[in-house]
Amino acid sequence: MATIIAVIAQWHARRVDFDALVAEHRRELYAHCYRMLGSAQDAEDAMQEAMLGAWRGLAGFEGRSSVRAWLYRICTNACLRLAERRPHRVTSVDFGPARVDVHELGEPVPGPVWLEPLAPETDPAERYLLRESVELAFVAAVQLLPGTQRAVLLLREVLGFSAAEVASILDTTPASVNSALQRARATVRARMGTSQQTELGALGEQGRRELVDAFLTAWERADTPALLDLLVEDAKFTMPPLPAWFDGKDNVARFLRERVFATPWRLVPLEVNAQPGFACYLRQAGDTGFRFAAIAALTLRAGRIAEINSFLDPDLRTRFGLPEEFHADR
Repeated sequence: MATIIAVIAQWHARRVDFDALVAEHRRELYAHCYRMLGSAQDAEDAMQEAMLGAWRGLAGFEGRSSVRAWLYRICTNACLRLAERRPHRVTSVDFGPARVDVHELGEPVPGPVWLEPLAPETDPAERYLLRESVELAFVAAVQLLPGTQRAVLLLREVLGFSAAEVASILDTTPASVNSALQRARATVRARMGTSQQTELGALGEQGRRELVDAFLTAWERADTPALLDLLVEDAKFTMPPLPAWFDGKDNVARFLRERVFATPWRLVPLEVNAQPGFACYLRQAGDTGFRFAAIAALTLRAGRIAEINSFLDPDLRTRFGLPEEFHADR
């Protein structure tokens, strides 16, 4: 009995040491896994595998690198293994061409296919540090890279590791890291527009609030002309997991008039991937209240809305900590 108690005490002490070791890094590691994989669910799977690996390898950690670098090595390699087993996540624009027929939206495409939105952090400091690196366009662009380039770009550009540190994490050479970084930068640069943080900064706090309020009011009133006034000419509307998406103000307007605004909505402003967004609640025929329907994220350009990305996955409600029904007093 004494031996069993001693083993349990030893295990408990080791557990406490491990928890203390990883606690301050856990959230940033999760964000790294999300950027690597483009999915909150995949990020959780990678984190679970990585934390198990770190727990098992704790006794062999000799302190030759920092704890942070050691944990990022484990998490990055867990993400690379997971990325090899699953297709990379895509946006609607990458999945297929835009549609014109607003009455043919296609069947939902199941499985690990779509880029997923990320719920906001509660710690203002963390949100500030990670904002540009979790924007939808950046995460989508990263998913186009091969696994090693993806890891190199994030470890060097987002997290600030040196070429030598990244080489150690990925078991390669600094020269290979620098070459991969150059190729990754070119791919992402070709895909990226202006940072949303730059767009929001140009609007200012009041301008952002006015844009969000104008969008919410126009949507809830089903005021298509008012909503179109907020859009750029080549605006896009997406709605994964449905494959259909619409390109250009005219096509978006027709979709809104004939399909979206056929039923009443209520919107709740929130942050999605460090961008303005909404929790969208819909009242179907026969319902007495409004039920959760989607998470929508707005992408801005020159003070107007360039994309409305509406994510229809019902599981997002729980991930974002949202109620199933809309109540005006919340």
